[in-house]
Amino acid sequence: MRLLGRFRLEYDAAPVELCGNAQRLLAFVGVHGRVGRSVLAGALWPDVPEERARGSLRTTLWKLPRGDRPLLRCTRETMDLADAVDVDAHALADTALKVLHSRDPLPDPRGLLDLLVGADLLPDWDDEWIVLEREWLRQLRLLALDALSERLARQGRPALALEVALASVGMEPLRESAHRAVVSAHLAGGNVTEAVRRYDTFRGLLRRELGAEPSLRFTRMIPLRVGSPASRGGRSRQGR
Repeated sequence: MRLLGRFRLEYDAAPVELCGNAQRLLAFVGVHGRVGRSVLAGALWPDVPEERARGSLRTTLWKLPRGDRPLLRCTRETMDLADAVDVDAHALADTALKVLHSRDPLPDPRGLLDLLVGADLLPDWDDEWIVLEREWLRQLRLLALDALSERLARQGRPALALEVALASVGMEPLRESAHRAVVSAHLAGGNVTEAVRRYDTFRGLLRRELGAEPSLRFTRMIPLRVGSPASRGGRSRQGR
């Protein structure tokens, strides 16, 4: 089941057609895991009485495809995805958490990058429950991109570290940690001028958009130049 980008359910590489309610039911269970029937009905049909919502849930369950490999494991009170159903959003979350918390060498950083910069979680849906999950997953992948870039820079792979950091900047241009990762990659490659240029660019963007300054942590990363924006910023903060 694909939840990154447009919803898509496949069986043996062939698409499975589902009505909208069935898509939302499977997506909700796919995102949240095992869930009570009352909770599920209330989330999918929040504007109707509980009995009507449970009736809509029963109708939607009846419309799901039937076969030798069911999509759901159902009890009288709960339901969960069947073990045979793989969910791409799970793979993304697991990969991001591994990047953030594992100390083991990361296999195939290029593959990790390709996964982390993919589509958002069901971007065309505006259900309240998906909006929250979408933002959580987005923040998780941004943190993972920053961490991956920093690890690659420390491992002496500045070119790939820079590519990863720039992908993070592209997703969230005002996020300082992404720009710090770009600067770290430039410094790891010995490109001090590029590092200073990136800092100056971010500083100007932050001033224009938010009327704010980069953090002292970021400023201290930059080799100071007499009369440069970085050195003026550093001195002005020290003076305050």
